[in-house]
Amino acid sequence: MTATILVADDDAAIRTVLNQALSRAGYDVRITSNAATLWRWVSSGEGDLVLTDVVMPDENAFDLLPRIKKSRPELPVIVMSAQNTFMTAVRASEKGAYDYLPKPFDLTELIAIVGRALSEPKRKPAPLGDDMQDGMPLVGRSAAMQEIYRVLARLMQTDLTLMITGESGTGKELVARALHDYGKRRNGPFVAINMAAIPRDLIESELFGHEKGAFTGAQTRSSGRFEQAEGGTLFLDEIGDMPMDAQTRLLRVLQQGEYTTVGGRTPIRTDVRIVAATNKDLKQSIHQGLFREDLYYRLNVVPLRLPPLRERAEDIGDLVRHFVNEGEVEGLGGKRFEQAAIDAMKAYPWPGNVRELENLVRRLMALYPQDVITREIVEQELQADQPDAPAEGAQVRTGMPTIAQAVEENMRSYFASFGESLPPPGLYERVLNEVEYPLILAALTATRGNQIRAADLLGLNRNTLRKKIRELGVSVYRSSRSSS
Repeated sequence: MTATILVADDDAAIRTVLNQALSRAGYDVRITSNAATLWRWVSSGEGDLVLTDVVMPDENAFDLLPRIKKSRPELPVIVMSAQNTFMTAVRASEKGAYDYLPKPFDLTELIAIVGRALSEPKRKPAPLGDDMQDGMPLVGRSAAMQEIYRVLARLMQTDLTLMITGESGTGKELVARALHDYGKRRNGPFVAINMAAIPRDLIESELFGHEKGAFTGAQTRSSGRFEQAEGGTLFLDEIGDMPMDAQTRLLRVLQQGEYTTVGGRTPIRTDVRIVAATNKDLKQSIHQGLFREDLYYRLNVVPLRLPPLRERAEDIGDLVRHFVNEGEVEGLGGKRFEQAAIDAMKAYPWPGNVRELENLVRRLMALYPQDVITREIVEQELQADQPDAPAEGAQVRTGMPTIAQAVEENMRSYFASFGESLPPPGLYERVLNEVEYPLILAALTATRGNQIRAADLLGLNRNTLRKKIRELGVSVYRSSRSSS
């Protein structure tokens, strides 16, 4: 029997496109421009799946969703929205939507989600409290951020282990906190520990606690972060800096759900959700013998890459407004950034990512008396943050090494880490594979996910590029220059 899809959107063009695409896919389609008609269809038992916009002339879909789920709890509902924020994705999830699609969306992806929803109806997640629906812990409407919002929304009601990767300053702990604060463990503690900030010989004690007399100076029993995080979330930042002994103990916790304190003998059961984060290439650390491969796969259940700010420059305007609002609350005084100033920020490479942008906005608000921050002011401050210019004749962007310089420096550090020994065989292939991923990702980002243009830019056959995307696990972000 052919499934019937109920489509509700006040945009006639979107209704036409969806009608054509879903019909070609073999579905019966009924379209409407308002929520009232959609509800009449649903309440009378019509339709096998709902595809609805959030904002419609007569009613918001988030107000309609609870009635739909109460009337027909097994009816999958896919929500579309141009209001592409983190909270939109979270609200869609907690209201009972099967999935959330930011506009503009990829039709192939939509058809795949529809097929999956019809075969695997999603059960209703536990609702969030009303007081949790107004915050905005994550900011940005770029395609890359939309994918992050969707992943987080799906993880809210699970305990799956998450591995967050990204450069320093991209907001890894912020993402971990959002996952905790809006997830099913939100009533438990959120405990964070930075592996790079703790002396290596104390990490095991910090994580698992210690008994009195376990080592010199242990005059009393001390609880560890696992015990402190019981029933909640444990955020392991800079996991790549964890020493091998601690890695072995952590692996046991993940495998068996229990640990022992330093100096203790009795196993302690634990109930925590693990979220790990790193700015290192852990696969390279595995090759170097610095990180356990079995632990990596235990932690990397759900990988989430946070893009650097330079890959989502379109978010800078929203981020600046967010930081200005925060500064005003803290008493820094009101400021307005002219569009030319925002454009100057979008052209900057941001080696320090969102953290660097936040510091710049706060500094400008505190130090400049003008109500309007101009392009000249921004450029002056950014230039002051730049390192000294390279020697004459060097083919390099300001503040950026050449690819050759970056590889040379990386190899120097890599060989030095082995001391008098040599790295494992196969170095040539490992280096080429590691260079390939960021190269392909950069081309896809520059072409806004258009694989045909990216293949032309790289000088590759289109099929070759698609094969490499699959093999390397490159995330393809599709975007549009318009914000319809």
